[in-house]
Amino acid sequence: MAYAVETRGLTKRFGRITAVDSVDLTVPRGCILGIVGPNGAGKTTLLRMLVGIIKPDGGEGYVLGLSIERLTPQVRARIGYMTQHRALYQDLTARENMEYFARISGVKDREKRRKLIEETAKLLEIEEWLDAPVEHLSGGTQQIVSLACAIVHQPELMILDEPTVGINPVLREKFWNHFRDLKQAGRTLIVTTHYLEEAERCDSVALMFGGRIVALGAPADLK
Repeated sequence: MAYAVETRGLTKRFGRITAVDSVDLTVPRGCILGIVGPNGAGKTTLLRMLVGIIKPDGGEGYVLGLSIERLTPQVRARIGYMTQHRALYQDLTARENMEYFARISGVKDREKRRKLIEETAKLLEIEEWLDAPVEHLSGGTQQIVSLACAIVHQPELMILDEPTVGINPVLREKFWNHFRDLKQAGRTLIVTTHYLEEAERCDSVALMFGGRIVALGAPADLK
């Protein structure tokens, strides 16, 4: 299948509010799609439907060839999801958080988990903080640990909801360098952002407003 993600008329309502309104979207494998829009545009709701957390009220969505309403544990294990708010256990160490997320993402072998954790920590340069409780880490370091938990199992598709919000420019640059490395390795990334300079780093950009995608194309074309 050519697309990592495909939606047709995908819709989600909360009472009288249509949070996502008939979204048509195709995301080729091995690319970075940026989704840009103001607060309330529907970005997070769209991502939550793609990973199967909430069910759509209309339309269709497919992730890695399977309907988002019928995602199996095997398909979920091929997806990495980083939420907008850090989903970390504060009283556990960074290593223990990564161990937990690797295990629930289908990495059952203990030795394999250990190797993946060490490789991911090295890539993201957090080896020195692996055995520190998350509650003792800075906000920026916690953000890196959140990313590590989302990618430790080496998923094919990474869905990252504002992964760089609230972090300094140096750390933001590190994140995007890693995203490009992941893309070069054949991974697919969907990244929401408020920063237009980040959108320019993507292969394609979807502008979202009022629950709709109002424009989609290469960053240069949209500019």
